[in-house]
Amino acid sequence: MEYKLDKGAHSVYALQYHLVQVVKYRRKVFTDDDIVDFLKQKIKQISSTFNVEIINQECDKDHIHIIFKAKPTLNIPKYLNALKTITSREIKRNFPEVKEKLWKNAFWSPSYFLITTGQVTLDQLKKYVDGQGEKRDANGVQI
Repeated sequence: MEYKLDKGAHSVYALQYHLVQVVKYRRKVFTDDDIVDFLKQKIKQISSTFNVEIINQECDKDHIHIIFKAKPTLNIPKYLNALKTITSREIKRNFPEVKEKLWKNAFWSPSYFLITTGQVTLDQLKKYVDGQGEKRDANGVQI
C-alpha cells in the first residue's frame, strides 16, 4: 500500500482532520449562498496563515464540515479559535442581517467535533501492527 505522505525536517506524516462546527443553538444562518461563499473564503484565508490546507468544506443551514490537512506542529485549539473568532466577526460585519437570526449575538457553538481521518482503515492498521510482533529470521522470513 502506498501512502501520500508529507515530510518535515525530522518527520514523515499524513495528518488529515474532519471538523464539524455548529452555529449556536443550531440557528439557520447559512441559507444565503453569498454568506456560505464568504465563509469558505475566510476559512481558506485563515487556514493559509496556519499552513493548513483545506481539502474540502461544505455547509448545511446550521453547520459546516471542513476536511483539512495539517503539520504535526499545528496548535489545533489556537487554529480553531481563530476560525471561530474571525469568521463570526467578519460574517456579522459583512452580513448584518445575520444578527437577527442569532441568539444574543452568539455565532458559533463553543463545542465542535474533530476527528482524524486516515488513508487506511482501523482494521488494516491493527492487522499491520499485530504483524509486527511476529518472529522473523535475519532475512525477514517469519519463523
